Amino acid sequence: MSSSLSLPATPASRPPISADETVVKVERQYRRPGMVSNRPRVMKAAFVTAFGKPLTIGELPVPSPAHGQVLIKIEACGVCHTDVHAADGDWPVKPNPPFTPGHEGIGRVVELGEGVKGLKEGDMVGVPWLFEACGLCDYCLTSRETMCESATYGGYSANGGFAEYCVAPADYVARIPEGLDPIAAGPIICAGVTTYKGIKVADCHPGEWFVVSGVGGLGHLAVQYAVAMGLKVAAVDVADDKLELARRLGATLTFNAKTVDAVKAVQEAIGGAHGVLITAVSKGAFAQGTGMLRRGGTCVLNGLPPGDFPLNIFDVVFRCLTVRGSLVGTRSDLKEALAFAAAGKVKANIETASLEDINDVLERLRTGKVTGRIVLKIA
Repeated sequence: MSSSLSLPATPASRPPISADETVVKVERQYRRPGMVSNRPRVMKAAFVTAFGKPLTIGELPVPSPAHGQVLIKIEACGVCHTDVHAADGDWPVKPNPPFTPGHEGIGRVVELGEGVKGLKEGDMVGVPWLFEACGLCDYCLTSRETMCESATYGGYSANGGFAEYCVAPADYVARIPEGLDPIAAGPIICAGVTTYKGIKVADCHPGEWFVVSGVGGLGHLAVQYAVAMGLKVAAVDVADDKLELARRLGATLTFNAKTVDAVKAVQEAIGGAHGVLITAVSKGAFAQGTGMLRRGGTCVLNGLPPGDFPLNIFDVVFRCLTVRGSLVGTRSDLKEALAFAAAGKVKANIETASLEDINDVLERLRTGKVTGRIVLKIA
């Protein structure tokens, strides 16, 4: 996420938690008249107490939903590389420990706060990265809510899904289609919607060439979305096993950037791509992005490595290229991304783990030893 990200100092949707107390007073419950809560007092959770340190696995108070919120009993939660950035505090705008990461939490609504409409107890929902936006600014009013300067973010500026329970604003949770398994749904509400939106804003048409650079947790989903959207896909990575995965998922061409000049290879093979999506967390991949385009093409940036990368001004201007950043997706994008998954056209390559394994999972992500996505089985 960019340095323009603004995080409220004490967001109302994020109840305080303490690493020193295993049980603290549970705040007032907001139940409709006649409804009886069977919410437990405490829950198991994995939370950050200090940047760069292992997450603490312990008990926290079960939160109660405020006005407009729902309480969700989490069944599964995907682990994203953003959770590593959150735990290590290595982005320019940092979360405030202690906090609970996880922005791919999937579970069932077990309690409604006052004023909630459109949801009922038992509904399957997800807690995405875009936890809540203001709904009133120019960005929100023009279907660009991911740019809202007052937005809060799941597992970052609001407590997330590495826990048995989570509260979230009813208007912003992902509605999970019937029949879509919670474990399968987890990666879709982050990696899936992120890559789907990136492909959308590349403005490519069916039958055109699209390059996915980086076939990891995001990229292997990007290949599937691009194929499902009628694009001809070429994949670029530095690992042969990931390129083989890309071919199995429908990529027509693959290039190993360690053994060939990816820019030259793409230009020679297809005359340049109409669109390129950079999912790799690598400045080298960013530097290659515009070079793989044909005239008038669009390079979309999803990955978030630190630092900057060069752009040849003459090349961008003379070849009429577009370079565009894309941050997750709106609620509408999320609905569309989930529909592809529910129809069986997109499926994450998933490995499951337990909440107790979270520190090992984060370390594997740090060292690039995860192919596809890891989802924690919470319940």
